[in-house]
Amino acid sequence: MPLKLGPVGHFGISVNDPQKSARWWIKTLNVKKRFEFPGGTVVGSDDVDVVLLKGTPHPEVIDHVSFHLPSMAALRAALGELKRKGVDLEDPGDEIGSEGGDSPNMGLWFRDPDGYRWELSVLAKPKRFRKRKRARR
Repeated sequence: MPLKLGPVGHFGISVNDPQKSARWWIKTLNVKKRFEFPGGTVVGSDDVDVVLLKGTPHPEVIDHVSFHLPSMAALRAALGELKRKGVDLEDPGDEIGSEGGDSPNMGLWFRDPDGYRWELSVLAKPKRFRKRKRARR
């Protein structure tokens, strides 16, 4: 059987202060604190955990990470919440847009205090083709 990757369980990033970063993630993105360990803190949701490791941040090593939201209504609500919380949003005034090129997916982008770039996105729904009714003969 060929290997098939599943959903991401967790990923780790280096941050200046894991506890301070954890507070930002909890306050800003409504995740929960999972646990602490020497040199780090883990925060997450039902879908993914983020390991915040004490170290020098290197946001240039990943362009961004995208978290999917269920609908455009959820994306618009998230935008309002991020604005209320004073998050550093890209494209002020025109925050929600195509993921790029010809992508039908929509997203918004922002940075955390350590400089990492994050995206909230909504996958385009596949177009449904309506079956034509055959004319009766």
